[in-house]
Amino acid sequence: MKTLVEIKNLSVGFFSQKSSSNVVNSISFNIWKGKTIALVGESGSGKTVTALSILKLLPYPSAFHDSGEIIFQNQNLLSLNQNKIQKIRGKNISAIFQEPMTSLNPLHTVEKQINEIIMLHSPLSYLNATKKTVELLKQVGLYEISKRIHSYPHELSGGQRQRVMIAMSIANNPDLLIADEPTTALDVTVQLQILDLLKNIQKKIGMSILFISHDLAVVKKIADYICIMKDGLIVEQNTTEKIFTEPKHHYTKELISSQTKKKIFSLNSSPSILKVDNLKVWYPVKKGLLKRVTDHVKAVDSISFKLNEKKTIGIVGESGSGKTSLVLALLKLISSEGRVFFDGEYLDKINKKTLRFFRKKMQIVFQDPFSSLSPRMTIEQIIQEGLNIHEKNITNQEKINKIKTVTKEVGLNFEQIRNRYPHEFSGGQRQRISIARALILKPKLLILDEPTSALDVSIQTQILNLLNDLQNKYNLSYIFISHDMKVIKAVSDYIIVLKNGKIVEEGESELVFNNPKENYTKNLLQAIV
Repeated sequence: MKTLVEIKNLSVGFFSQKSSSNVVNSISFNIWKGKTIALVGESGSGKTVTALSILKLLPYPSAFHDSGEIIFQNQNLLSLNQNKIQKIRGKNISAIFQEPMTSLNPLHTVEKQINEIIMLHSPLSYLNATKKTVELLKQVGLYEISKRIHSYPHELSGGQRQRVMIAMSIANNPDLLIADEPTTALDVTVQLQILDLLKNIQKKIGMSILFISHDLAVVKKIADYICIMKDGLIVEQNTTEKIFTEPKHHYTKELISSQTKKKIFSLNSSPSILKVDNLKVWYPVKKGLLKRVTDHVKAVDSISFKLNEKKTIGIVGESGSGKTSLVLALLKLISSEGRVFFDGEYLDKINKKTLRFFRKKMQIVFQDPFSSLSPRMTIEQIIQEGLNIHEKNITNQEKINKIKTVTKEVGLNFEQIRNRYPHEFSGGQRQRISIARALILKPKLLILDEPTSALDVSIQTQILNLLNDLQNKYNLSYIFISHDMKVIKAVSDYIIVLKNGKIVEEGESELVFNNPKENYTKNLLQAIV
């Protein structure tokens, strides 16, 4: 195999106010022409800074390299000045990132952003660049967007935005595409489409791909060669087949075997804690000078189901299927129609004071703990907040004792974390804090809205196992929302499949997975990577 890029003894470090330290230590690997090389590891392992070093996109001079060379076309990229490296960026080596909404300029149209990268590296006129932009959009499957190239990023879906990023990255037929977690934020079916698209483009133009991910299941589908990173070191590297069939390092084995403990399902029926009957969430579409209602967006359209005590309902569907609107309606946080019967009361008939009491029994854990935890409050204050509202009569010491108990339950040490702030913790630790905040009030129902999708695969496993253990210990009922069928299978007794605000299929977990009836469900299952 012909080597395209050679990384030799690369170290990456950063200066802080008082000291300097390396986050990558003397790593070496090759990127071969026309092949896909994957860097795999948890957050903080050094994957992204390694990739950014290739394009010299680190915050120099705060970043530095104690050692190493990155050889491309017989020159060391690390020694190139700004003018020379800019000629390579976007032309010979390009990149796409995890969240396209932050990578695309919200003030510029799709046409302008793709034209810009074409015209930067070629003498084409704006008109000819636009023609090429239209062809690129068609090449990445955006036939509809190619007809409305004056669209802005916010007018596109997540999958469409990522395709626009891919169109930009291949605009100048690069030798190397750096793909940094390009599918993590996407629905499972869209994720599969993006992986297939990258493979097809690679085959067509013969480019190499450096694919960065924390998910070995995704990497297995696209990579020819895998480098496993941990704590700034490559602990193992080999062909994809050898990594999965003959892993050598214990960390590689741990990543491969990272699966949730299979939930122990019981056939014994239990009384219902929640009954939902004909629930509707319709958002009005207003037009004209007088803003008259001309239509409705039917986010949740006549949904009915029930949840038994100590059981878990998994609600699955793509973005826009109505999952989150359903949850907000159950919590009475948005207007809805229909009946919601919870713990002996119809929530649609009770007053606000009684509703506050019932909210103590219904708690929620969100997808992104960093945005759902106040950055200005200590961990003690965050977990105690619910007690301050719902249990005002207990003493401060009693509150401290409750917090100590619940933090221990979620695997945290109260004394070590009580005076710290959310930004001082990892994603997995923050999610444990979110679970502790929800559990402190001893709820009967816990709603989990994509609680693991932003986490590394091994951390995801820990959180799911923790939730299973807590359910068994405290007889909790769960509503678990996800677009990841693997996660849903691990935790659910009963599954509801949503599409366009309607239930297209439902049933016992094993039945839905082993014998799906609807094509939409089959597509979701086939998209599991």
